[in-house]
Amino acid sequence: MSRQEDLAESQQSLTEHLRELRTRIIKALYGILIGAIICYNYVEQIMLYIRAPIERHLQGGGLVFTAPADKFIAYLKVAVFCGFIVATPWWLYQAWKFVAPGLYAKEKKYSLAFIFSGSVLYIAGVVFGYFLALPAAFDFLMMFGDGTDKPMITIDHYLSFFTTMLLVFGLAFELPLIIVILGMLGFVSQDFLRKNRRYMVVILAIASAILTPTPDAISMFTLLIPLYILFEISIFFVGFFEKKAEEPADERPRT
Repeated sequence: MSRQEDLAESQQSLTEHLRELRTRIIKALYGILIGAIICYNYVEQIMLYIRAPIERHLQGGGLVFTAPADKFIAYLKVAVFCGFIVATPWWLYQAWKFVAPGLYAKEKKYSLAFIFSGSVLYIAGVVFGYFLALPAAFDFLMMFGDGTDKPMITIDHYLSFFTTMLLVFGLAFELPLIIVILGMLGFVSQDFLRKNRRYMVVILAIASAILTPTPDAISMFTLLIPLYILFEISIFFVGFFEKKAEEPADERPRT
């Protein structure tokens, strides 16, 4: 095969991958949109839970909006945010369908395990952020200083902070899934992860410091400790799938 033919084949392969990625993203967005429409019907009830972490720090217990459309836009954001969470199994399924062609045939049977574990991990991250990280952050931020200044938090700013925190924590808890997929694709191995454990701890510590909005060490370790535990779990499962891959099986499909 000539160099020109090799180049044409690689370009065609890249184009096909990009087309497939676009298709999967669009399908994932459709699922999120449907979830958002459903959640919008319950947005008032959802807002009660969203206000709860900061409510005791606010005078009168309410958030402020400074423009006529602010509250409506905020409710739309809440619907999209909740739709993203509700549609977690769906967009994880789309992610799996994009990755699956690069896996062995016997590895593709783990699709349900991938979707289930990914959904559980993401929801666990959101729950962790809601019940532990957010209260700790607000206790520090809202009580910072001598107490002379009084908070008047706008609904827009609060929702941006709230949704960003929970989305980040949810995605951070997907760490084991990401590492296991990289292992199944052959990018990392159990030995590699073990040998580079110390560097990973540093990376996780830096990530925890960046992701937590407060500068105190307690908040950072609140995220670092579960992430490190999840990393250790990842090492185990990467080794598990390596042993499975050593068993007589089909060749990895070419893409």
